[in-house]
Amino acid sequence: MKKAILGKKVGMTQVFDAAGKAVPVTVIEAGPNVVIQKKTVENDGYASIQVGFSDIAERKVIKPLKGHFAKAKVATKRYLRELRIEDAASYEVGQEFRADIFEVGERVDISGVSKGKGFAGGIKRHNFHRGPMTHGSKYHRSSGSMGASSDPSRTFKGKKLPGHMGAENTTVLNLEVVKVDPDKNILLVKGGVPGIRGSLVMIKDSVKA
Repeated sequence: MKKAILGKKVGMTQVFDAAGKAVPVTVIEAGPNVVIQKKTVENDGYASIQVGFSDIAERKVIKPLKGHFAKAKVATKRYLRELRIEDAASYEVGQEFRADIFEVGERVDISGVSKGKGFAGGIKRHNFHRGPMTHGSKYHRSSGSMGASSDPSRTFKGKKLPGHMGAENTTVLNLEVVKVDPDKNILLVKGGVPGIRGSLVMIKDSVKA
């Protein structure tokens, strides 16, 4: 990827475009991100940067991480992530970058942990069709036949079934950046993004652009 930044999902709202049409947008507090560590091809076999986002009290950080931040001479951060971007060599430890690395009209992919829904049935989890609701039917929302007679006499692995829904890493592709506010480090992105309000998201340039 060419560029990426860590941010926090603030919530959803709407803005109006030039034609007066309402556009649903997600508000993201993108940055500032600080470079904590730099990896090079010579030392590590590949090039990347490790960035920190969101300040946190030093007393809440374990001792090894305190030393890690002290070595970089930056304040302790809540989140640490490694970004394998193309121009990683051009960044320096302690360097800060903000939401204005993206521009209005750009396309981005946004990754995060989706909302947890708990245990869900097949209809909610996989959009299965329900059974008949009348004429004496006893089958409404439960799972139907799973086997295949006496051969193979088992349910194949990977079959879609009721179970734990959500709370998994998810990426929404090709979203449009509607507005950038560099002073407040705010990005407005058209559409919804994964996660609850206040959760960590990663914004990166779109693979489909």
